[in-house]
Amino acid sequence: MRLCGGFGRAGALVGAFFLSSCLSACLGPTTPPQEYSLGAAGAGDAGGLVAEASAKVDTAARPAGSAEFAASAGDVVYFDGDSSELSPAAKATLSRQVRWLRANPDYRILVEGHADEWGDSQHNLMLGAERAVAVKTYLENNGVHAAAIPTVSYGRERLVANCDALSCRARNRRARTVVTLPPTLR
Repeated sequence: MRLCGGFGRAGALVGAFFLSSCLSACLGPTTPPQEYSLGAAGAGDAGGLVAEASAKVDTAARPAGSAEFAASAGDVVYFDGDSSELSPAAKATLSRQVRWLRANPDYRILVEGHADEWGDSQHNLMLGAERAVAVKTYLENNGVHAAAIPTVSYGRERLVANCDALSCRARNRRARTVVTLPPTLR
């Protein structure tokens, strides 16, 4: 009897400790969920730019100035499958973007990275991030002196083409440069 009672009290103490640990873990401080993005931390209102661009889909109305930017410089560059290396065609488009952005320094810049539907979500988010960073690095290395160029990866979440043909997947492997005027200049 005595042996059984000793384990009973010890079991009750262990159970009470476990219950209190679980409750304190549930009631402890929590951090708000963060959107997957790169480069958004830091200077200025970069978070606002990411949120603003996140509300728009590629086919939706473009922000102020973005239509002119897309028409004169091209706002999208494409990548080979499972690659974040800039092709000669992508570099030519980015060179036009550099010229336009240097002539229009008041615009804020956001680079979106995208992937096709092949592969898992985690891989596609990382690939989209690498593509966005490749574009950002090219812009910075070629004279675009923005306070900060935030990047965001959408992975395969914002497909512009959804079919089984290789041409559809090729259109989804892209990075898009989004330009907006600061709120004070709109």
